[in-house]
Parts: sequence; structure tokens; C-alpha cells
Amino acid sequence: MKKLWSVTILMLLALGCSKDSGTDSLIANPQPENVVPCQNGMADIYPCKGYDLLGKLSLREMDATSANDIWGWTDSERNREYALVGLNNGVAFVDITQADKLVYLGKLPAATGASSARDIKVYKNHAFVVAETSDHGMQVFDLTQLGKLGTAPQVFSAVARYTGFGNSHNLHINETTGYAYAVGTARDDAFNGGVHFINIQDPKNPVGLGGYGEGGYCHDAQVVIYNGPDTDYSGREILFGANEDKVVIVDVTDKGNPLGIASFTYADLGYTHQGWLSEDHRYFLLGDEADESRFGYNTRSLIFDFSDLDAPVLHHAYLGKTRAVDHNGYVLGNEFFLANYAAGMRVLNIAGIGQKEIIEQGYFDTYAADNSPGGKGAWTVYPYFKSKKIIVNDINSGLFIVKKSE
Repeated sequence: MKKLWSVTILMLLALGCSKDSGTDSLIANPQPENVVPCQNGMADIYPCKGYDLLGKLSLREMDATSANDIWGWTDSERNREYALVGLNNGVAFVDITQADKLVYLGKLPAATGASSARDIKVYKNHAFVVAETSDHGMQVFDLTQLGKLGTAPQVFSAVARYTGFGNSHNLHINETTGYAYAVGTARDDAFNGGVHFINIQDPKNPVGLGGYGEGGYCHDAQVVIYNGPDTDYSGREILFGANEDKVVIVDVTDKGNPLGIASFTYADLGYTHQGWLSEDHRYFLLGDEADESRFGYNTRSLIFDFSDLDAPVLHHAYLGKTRAVDHNGYVLGNEFFLANYAAGMRVLNIAGIGQKEIIEQGYFDTYAADNSPGGKGAWTVYPYFKSKKIIVNDINSGLFIVKKSE
């Protein structure tokens, strides 16, 4: 591997900068020296279109054998950006402020055994971590300590652990209300593997407040204060769940009395996996994890019109350019960032979604071997850094930092 991939494990003294030391401009307009530009459809060995490679950190360098979820955090006091990297054996913390000089700060080990599925979300400068291993619960990690280290890497400890459930596949946090929603728990628990409601307004003291199990097992979810076209639900806290064999919409405003709004399916259902709302809350972009392999589709994203939450309708389906499986996708403005397993990260322009016009505007393929269906390649993507860096976690290779070509 080229020398530019070497990861410098630095003393935090080399990182410690005051608020006026220039790191603010570094985040706003980072200028890494060793960018690998996307030229003629390639960035080093990786197929690409319109996205450059800023940096990479391998599984070996993070002492892991596979990767899964990823999330990001910005230290607003120190003006630094971090990748929170889900691994089979824990969560790695990587300073990506200068993306060509990544700093591996260390790892929060798994609370119990290893797991191929781990999920991380952030609220009030704390990371919340769940995994599919038995008795794992939800770890709470104080992220502010990352800027105070003397040496790196370190083995970190959680500041709290919530044990109101054991295993969990995924976690969503509504930062507006301060509630976490754990999904994909044990199918024989109090909520049938559905949704657990947890008050995390005091991050170090999570409090369970019931849940919702009428829709059965929930694999993934998004929860928002609804501000879409259906005025019947304006200002309500609404959960949109991908429940294996259906999508459910639930009013969770009153945690003691969650109310089902709608439940629906669609043709050629394989495995209802994950979905995300457009920013105006009108459209829901849904990924099915098995329709490519079972029904022979190219990557299929189903677009639902949620103008009436009581009666959602299929607006149209977008088909990608390969047969790779769509896994996790997130909306930012008029762009949909999709972790497309073997096809890597795909970026779709959804400005014309109302007219059924979705266009693939670019990609960065972290798994160069092929684009076949199957659980390999990009697990997830995080596009929300103000610096416009995008972090992608590849099951087989580890962490990638990419950015739109200038």
C-alpha cells in the first residue's frame, strides 16, 4: 500500500489547539496534502465519479476483522472532527480533522462479545452504542475526553451502560426531544423486537419509558418532529420503522400511549431494511435488502409519497446502475447518500424527486472487486460534517474519508 496510507499515531499534544489557533479554518476548508483525486474514473485502485479520496484507515490498523456502522462527531470547542467507527469488537475513535493524517485515538471495547452488527449515534457530546450480542445493552461514552488525551491509542471505558434490553441491531436518536429508540432487540422481549423508548436527556443516566411492539420486529427507524404536508400530525413526534416485512408509521409523542398511524407493504418485498425522509418530510426513500438477490433488480430504492401519513402511496422506484444491494441511506438537502454494499457509496440527486427524476451524480466504490449482490463493501455513510467530508465504513476494508471533487 502506498506510503500515503500510513497512519500517524500522534501524541495529543500535537493535536491540542486553542480555539483561535487556526483549526476552525482547517475544518471549514481542509487542505490535505495527499489527496488522491478521482481521475479517469479511478482514485488509486477505487472506481469513482466526482469524489476524491482524502484518507483511509484499515481494519488491521484498528485491530479488527470487520466493520459495520459509522457516525460522526464535531468537537465545537476544539474545532475537530471525529469518525466513530463501528467494528466487530468495539468502536474506534479517529480524528479526521486533517484527513490525510488520520489519528487513531483508541477503542471502546464491546460490552460483551464480538458482533457483526454494531450501531452508534450521538447526543449532547456522548456516543450511544448498541450491538447484536446478548446482554450488550447500550453503552454511553463521553466524547469530550477525546480532546484531552495525553497519548494515543487508548482503551476507553463507557461512562454508563443501559441494560433495559440486551441485544439491539440499531439505534436512532431524536436530538430535538432527547429520546433514543433502540430497535432490533430480542424477538421475545416485552416489545417483540420492536422499539424501546429511552430518555437520554441526561446522557449518563438513561431511563427506559416503555416501547412499541404492535408492528413486530423493527430493523431500523427514523424519528422526527413531523413538519410535512399532512397537517393532522404537525408538531408530533413520528416514528417511521422498517420492520422486515412492512413499513410502520407510529405517533410516539406520548411514550405511554404510542399510536399506530399506518402499516404498509409493496410488491416484490424481500426484506424491508431502512429508510429516510426527504427534508420536507414528504417523501420516504426506502431500501429493501433482499429484492436485488431474490428478484433480480438492479439496486432498487422505493420512493413513497407521505402527503397523507394515514395512507402512504408508492410514488416510484429508482433503479441503480448495478445489482449491488442498497444498505443504509441518508438525505442531506437534495442529495441522497447511499451505502450500496459492493458498489460503495452512491450519491443521488433528488431535487427532481417529485417529478420522478432521480439522478446518480457520483460515487466512490470502496469495494473494487465487483458490484454483485451480497453483504460486502460499504455498510454505511455519514455525510453531515460541515467541512463536507464524508466518511464511509466498509465491512471488508475499514474507514474511508472522501469529498466531492472541486
